[in-house]
Amino acid sequence: MSRSTLAVASRKRRKRVLRMARGFRGNRSKLIRMAYGATDRAMANMYKGRKQKKRVYRRLWTVRINAACRALDFKYSWLIDGLTKSGIEINRKWLSDLAISDPEAFKQLVEKARAAR
Repeated sequence: MSRSTLAVASRKRRKRVLRMARGFRGNRSKLIRMAYGATDRAMANMYKGRKQKKRVYRRLWTVRINAACRALDFKYSWLIDGLTKSGIEINRKWLSDLAISDPEAFKQLVEKARAAR
């Protein structure tokens, strides 16, 4: 029986890791031992970043809605409370977009929320 080596498989694996590490600074993109650690960390941060992005956007929408509410002498919490009491189901992303692009429609929503409170 002939002897087989892992050379082809390990070279393929190392090339894949070095390709993923392209663009990293210094030896992290050139030396395989450093590239393994750098790519493992990068992959973990990618996973965390996808979760954090959702939190950051929701916070941004809340800040925008609150700023638009304050301009109309209303509070963010009052708006959300009034909208739920009046049965209007609209998410924060759409509310934020309305506050920026169509202030008149946002003002009507605020008035409906004010009446429901």
